[in-house]
Amino acid sequence: MNDSLNVSYEGKPCYDIFFSDQFNDLNTKINELGFINRKIAIITDSNIAPLYGQSVRDAIDASTHNVFLFEFEAGETHKNLETVHDIFSFLITNHIDRHDLLIALGGGVVGDVTGFCAATYLRGVSFMQIPTTLLSQTDSSVGGKTGIDFDGYKNMVGAFYMPRLVYINISVLKTLDGRQFASGFAEVMKYGLIKDQDFYIWLLDHIYEIEDRESQTLLYMIRRSCEIKKEVVEKDPREQGERALLNFGHTVGHAIEKARKFELLHGECVALGSIAAAHISWQKHMISDEDYYEIRDMFVPFNLPITVEDIDPDKVIALMKSDKKMDSGILHFILLKGIGKAVVHTDVTENSQSTI
Repeated sequence: MNDSLNVSYEGKPCYDIFFSDQFNDLNTKINELGFINRKIAIITDSNIAPLYGQSVRDAIDASTHNVFLFEFEAGETHKNLETVHDIFSFLITNHIDRHDLLIALGGGVVGDVTGFCAATYLRGVSFMQIPTTLLSQTDSSVGGKTGIDFDGYKNMVGAFYMPRLVYINISVLKTLDGRQFASGFAEVMKYGLIKDQDFYIWLLDHIYEIEDRESQTLLYMIRRSCEIKKEVVEKDPREQGERALLNFGHTVGHAIEKARKFELLHGECVALGSIAAAHISWQKHMISDEDYYEIRDMFVPFNLPITVEDIDPDKVIALMKSDKKMDSGILHFILLKGIGKAVVHTDVTENSQSTI
C-alpha cells in the first residue's frame, strides 16, 4: 500500500502526502528530501512516544542520521508558549541548524506546535508531519497551518508554513482510542458537507466499516479527505477566500472548546459546531428538515455529542466575537446551501446564535 498526492503552493509543487501501512519507507523518503547525514529532531507527546517513538527512530537509518527525540505532555492545554520554549531549548542544546529536519510525530497538537517551531526557529527550518490520529491524518497535517493557543484562545499565534512531507501510516489508527477516532470522524464529515455530496453519501453507506476500521475503507476515506483539502488549499493557501469554508463547524466549536476549558476534544466540539451551523442553515431555509436531522443524527453512531449542557450561550457568543475569523467586527459563519455546498454568511444574528 504505497500511494501519494502532491500538494502545490502558489502554483508550484510543494510537498507530497504519502500513504502507507508501515514505516519501512520513512528513511527512503527522508533521504529523497535531501537530509542524508543531517540531524533529525522528532517532536512527540507523552501519548505517542511510548507507542511509536522507538519505531520511528528504528525506521530512520542511524548510520546516516543523528536522531534526537523530544517529548512533551499530551493535550491541548500544552499547546502553548511554554512548550515552544522547551522545544527551542532542546533544539539549541542539540545544535539543530537550518539544514536539519524536525519531525512532528503525533496528532493535531503535536503537528501544530512542531510546525510553529519550525516556522520560527532560526527563521525557518524544514519539518515533516507523521500524523497519528484520524483528525490529523485527514485535516490538520495538510495545508500548512501551524500555531499555538494563547490565554486559552485557539490558534491565536501561528504561521502558514508548509511541511516538506506528510507521511500517513494508517496502521497507527489501530491503537487510537475510540473517543479520539470519533473526534477525527467529525472533521471527515465536514468535507462531505461542504464540498462533496457523493462522499457524504459514501460515508453514510459505510458507517459500520468505518467503525470497524477496515483498512481499505479507512484508506479511501483518508485519501478522499486529503484530496478535498488539497483542492481547497491549493486555490487559497492563506485563507483569503475559499479556504474559509474549511472552518465549517469551527466558529461555534472553538468557542465551546474554550467555554468548557478543553475538556471536550476538538472533533467533539466541531460536531457540535457543525450541528449548530446546520441548524442555522435550516432556520434560514437553506437546507431541508430531512437534511438537518440526517446531519445531526449521523454523529450519533460515533458517540459524538449532539447537544451540550451546562454552558452559557451568552458566553459562547462572546467567545465567538474573539475568534480569529472576525473581520472588522463581523463574524463570518460557514453555512450550508445544501449537502456538499457551503457558503460564507455574515448576517447571522445573535438571536440565531443563541438557539444553538
